[in-house]
Amino acid sequence: MSSVFSSQVPDVTHQQTTDARGAGAPQPGLVARWLAWRWSAWTSPLLLLAVWSLATWLDWAPDQILVSPLQVLHTAQELIETGELQQHLEISLLRLGGGFAIGAITGIAFGLLLGLSPALRTYTAPSFHVLRQLPSVALIPLFILVFGIGESFKIFIVVKATFFIVALAVHDAVVGLSERYIEVARVYGFTRWQQVRRVVLPAIVPATLTGVRIALSRSWMVLVGAELLAADSGLGQMMEMARQMFRLDVVMVGVVLTGAIGFALDRGLRWLEAHLMRWQHSDRENS
Repeated sequence: MSSVFSSQVPDVTHQQTTDARGAGAPQPGLVARWLAWRWSAWTSPLLLLAVWSLATWLDWAPDQILVSPLQVLHTAQELIETGELQQHLEISLLRLGGGFAIGAITGIAFGLLLGLSPALRTYTAPSFHVLRQLPSVALIPLFILVFGIGESFKIFIVVKATFFIVALAVHDAVVGLSERYIEVARVYGFTRWQQVRRVVLPAIVPATLTGVRIALSRSWMVLVGAELLAADSGLGQMMEMARQMFRLDVVMVGVVLTGAIGFALDRGLRWLEAHLMRWQHSDRENS
């Protein structure tokens, strides 16, 4: 009986020690608990909305300069009821989709060739790096002279904004690829095309997806800017016409919608990137 009792004493002592340590451990503060909450990401937008509402309520600026969030929401409902907002938004998204698809495909192909061919890199890299440094907005007057103010102008400005970002991301990924991958492929007797298809392309997927995501956000901003300067339709043109008529509420609808769409595009591609690269996380967990 005594032996059984004595064998239980260390367990009780260990439990008391563990509880004492747990009680003495510092608890996370209010800020840490708030940041760990899943909805904490909405803190900054809600604060911005609160400041905006307070500024309009206290009349920090005239109504012609600063409109209230409720007025912006009411104007958005009116634009939706008339169908004007959907029409401009559809045109802008179609332009973005067409130009981005062309720019991304050609950017991936050119970046791959540039990274795999030292000769091509020697002849074209200087011009490529000079052209990619030119701001897309600075090329708008030249594009207008060449293509006019029709749809070609808007699509090509999106192509330019997309192509160089994607091509640079792919080129850097190919150049930075470890030679060990190529050596292993040669040991297995892979042809040049097999090396590209089975070794290079899978290895550059993460960098390519990142470049595509950045290019999409940049292209959306460039497109709206181009529509502000020269367009007869689209979200940017809607804001420009409202500015000329001193309809700041319509301008703010376009501003908020532009930011929301850019945020949604970025988040959507982040989700796609995480979904496509989930095999990397499973490999790390298994290792």
